Amino acid sequence: MDLSDAYANGPHIAQAGTYPPRWAEAAACYRKALSLKGRLRSGLPYGRGPRERFDLFLPDGPPEGLVVFVHGGYWMAFGREDWSHLAGGAVARGWAVALPSYDLCPDIGLSGITRQIAAAVTAAAAEVAGPIRLAGHSAGGHLVARMLAPGMLPDPVAARIAHVMPISPLSDLRPLMQTGMNEKLRLDAVEAWAESPVAMAPPECPVTVWVGADERPAFLDQARWLSEAWHCDAVIDPGRHHFDVIDGLADPDSAMTRHLLA
Repeated sequence: MDLSDAYANGPHIAQAGTYPPRWAEAAACYRKALSLKGRLRSGLPYGRGPRERFDLFLPDGPPEGLVVFVHGGYWMAFGREDWSHLAGGAVARGWAVALPSYDLCPDIGLSGITRQIAAAVTAAAAEVAGPIRLAGHSAGGHLVARMLAPGMLPDPVAARIAHVMPISPLSDLRPLMQTGMNEKLRLDAVEAWAESPVAMAPPECPVTVWVGADERPAFLDQARWLSEAWHCDAVIDPGRHHFDVIDGLADPDSAMTRHLLA
């Protein structure tokens, strides 16, 4: 059974093609504004590769703590510069926000990307004291959920994780083996299950799964599976689809930002 359409978002969202350039424009404007204020530390390394870098956006004053946002794109697209504006909500509320890039499939496998994000979170944690909150969208939702696996983060960093918000996450990767994307993802049954958050023991850290009510049924299923497996809260955001469900992160007064930082 081919599940390619079930996991395709763009063909089922009106004017889908306008979203990436709008994200890039908003991100560039936000980066420029924070840079002019001396509150952007760009391209900090967490590894040796050219994409093993993160940007750190700083609030006006000592940070309340650290938020790390991990972008989506099915592990195959985008980089940290495309999403800078999503730091806006938490930064306005006094938090530092780190946005990492990572290597993309097929140049790397998913387990390798997971290790990269663990290194990025660890490096960002060394830059900012206080509690850490993780948020990620789609593939990024998968990656922040994976940070809660035992031993994934160093114990001192793991102890600082105060809240994790997988947004429209991919939580069981086995269905992706039945999509055309697997030509690049190169998942087999062993890695798909090993990298699936639903296969992990429920974490002790507070978790909120967030998903748009107007998303594809496959993503509603993926969110529900994680919420059920981890016995954690789930928010179904009315009127939101896969591309605009993340908009709240840019707004300091949105329900999403307030919930992430609560």
